[in-house]
Amino acid sequence: MLASLLLSAALAQSQPASKEMAITHHASDADLAWGACPAFLPKGCGIAVLHGDPAKDNVDVFLKVPAKSTLPLHLHTSAERMVLVAGELRVTYDGQAAVTLKPGSYAYGPPKLPHSALCTSAVACVLFIAFESPLDAVPVERGTK
Repeated sequence: MLASLLLSAALAQSQPASKEMAITHHASDADLAWGACPAFLPKGCGIAVLHGDPAKDNVDVFLKVPAKSTLPLHLHTSAERMVLVAGELRVTYDGQAAVTLKPGSYAYGPPKLPHSALCTSAVACVLFIAFESPLDAVPVERGTK
């Protein structure tokens, strides 16, 4: 195992450096371009693309949800990896108990698993989300019987 790690390190060092610039963002940066969320999400919701193209694989975004607002049941065709940056967010995935995320909490959402959320805090909730596939949010309607 150690030999393979050393070989990997040696190969990595022999590769040319990336020409891509490193970037950093903070959720309160004045220069973030906040776009609208899909219409089924609460008024005042915003998405800021941090890296990548939302129409392509591997895109990173901030999602801002107004205080005390609900994200109705929806799904994504992509897996999502999330870290709560601000606020307090109660997330419920189908078939699982609700979990309350606090700043610094990590959550993983499998592709196509319906979920909803409630920003329970008095301040807006901000999530960092990394999507593996193009960004989408599809509302899920439950039929009545």
